[in-house]
Amino acid sequence: MAHINLLPWREEAEKAKQREYFTLLTAVAFGALAVVFLVGQFYQMRIDGQIARNQYLKNEIQLLDERIKEIKELNAKKSELLKRTSVVEQLQRSRNVGTQVLDEIAQVVPSGIYLTKMEKSGSNLQLIGKSESNNHLANMIRNIEASDFFADAVLESITANDAQSKLLSDFKMRVRIKGLLDKNDTTQGANP
Repeated sequence: MAHINLLPWREEAEKAKQREYFTLLTAVAFGALAVVFLVGQFYQMRIDGQIARNQYLKNEIQLLDERIKEIKELNAKKSELLKRTSVVEQLQRSRNVGTQVLDEIAQVVPSGIYLTKMEKSGSNLQLIGKSESNNHLANMIRNIEASDFFADAVLESITANDAQSKLLSDFKMRVRIKGLLDKNDTTQGANP
């Protein structure tokens, strides 16, 4: 048999396999780098999108905060206006109270009752006077309760004074004027 030297051919085949291996390895490395780059770009796009959405939400939240602040200021102005209108309405209602009180007192006080003093405190009216009998006081309380202007008649005291005439007894009565608010009530009633 003839002697054939296969060594250069084997070396050439081995070098070809190595070149093929390194080419394949380089292609896989470039492919892997391309995949990593594309995945990185994909996630970077998602991150950028989320950052953009977050910034949009922050801007909208700032706008809403400004609107909420404006609404609070408007509510404060509204409550101030409600207080003012309440005071104006109160003043309007109580504009002629003095004459109305005297007119109504003339209607509800029966004969036999003599008023010596009247004091107005807010919506309360303190009546101090003399009475010929307790029946006259009872009639006066009934007239007050039936009145459209007065309410809540409370007889605080009846005293008979021996030094004065035995026919007359002193009394104190408290009556509330309907439709009037005390100064304390105007500050409480105006708040929503």
